[in-house]
Amino acid sequence: MKKIIETFELTKYYGKHLGIKDINLSVHEGEIFGFIGSNGAGKSTTIRTLLGLINASSGKAEIFDKEISKNKEYILSHIGYMPSESNFYGDMRVGEVIKYSSQLRKLNCDEEAKKLVDRFELDAKKKISELSLGNRKKVNIVCAMQHKPKLYIFDEPTSGLDPLMQREFWDLVKERNKEGATVFLSSHILSEVQHYCHRAAIISNGSLVMTSAISEIIKSMAKRIVITGISSDFYVEGIKNLKVNGDVASFLYSGDINMILRELSKTEVKDLIITEPDLDEIFMYYYERSETR
Repeated sequence: MKKIIETFELTKYYGKHLGIKDINLSVHEGEIFGFIGSNGAGKSTTIRTLLGLINASSGKAEIFDKEISKNKEYILSHIGYMPSESNFYGDMRVGEVIKYSSQLRKLNCDEEAKKLVDRFELDAKKKISELSLGNRKKVNIVCAMQHKPKLYIFDEPTSGLDPLMQREFWDLVKERNKEGATVFLSSHILSEVQHYCHRAAIISNGSLVMTSAISEIIKSMAKRIVITGISSDFYVEGIKNLKVNGDVASFLYSGDINMILRELSKTEVKDLIITEPDLDEIFMYYYERSETR
């Protein structure tokens, strides 16, 4: 499968302060790839290094099989980038900003821009200074997507959007992905990553903790078990994050399920629920584990 993004031991220091270290990452053509981590974990540093906005301290990054430091103009011309914060010239009107963005690329995107402006309910005549945070985010979406690039790189794309516009954004992402575009996005909203991304990487303290398909990340994790009707001293090796409320116990379990069943056969259980954990639990599990290393 063709790789659209690939990094090799990508490292960035800000003086003595570590930004990211030894990031080895690959994003395949046609993927929606999630990049998840807490604030300060290294998500934005990775993205800015990928785009050549800051220079790596060591290692290298390639996009479209071209090294970013040597082919920046070509690479950026085929990317739609949305930063986490939306900053524009306050005295410019929405339509002027969108037009200016397309002119910088030497493209005429008027038709597609109008569709997106209507879709996201923007007033093209309003000044940027008059817009709310959510509406500035919408302008950012239009600027990043009006030229229909091969690759989208989004940094916290839905922050500031109301739920209806978040859904509209994801509908648009899915449409562009079906047309063949690749999407790389950072997010702290784990439900979004779980629902829309094909694969994801977890980053903590500037280092990758794991990279895998969303389905495989969930399958590899312990089961979430909720039992009603057991004593508070119930314990089986392999139990993690045990929480007891009255006669209801919930925990993650990564051992042999038969051991749990054998122990439960000794008691009168009122109810038993075994489910896959959600991505929030998995993220916290790996994040906490990386913190203790």
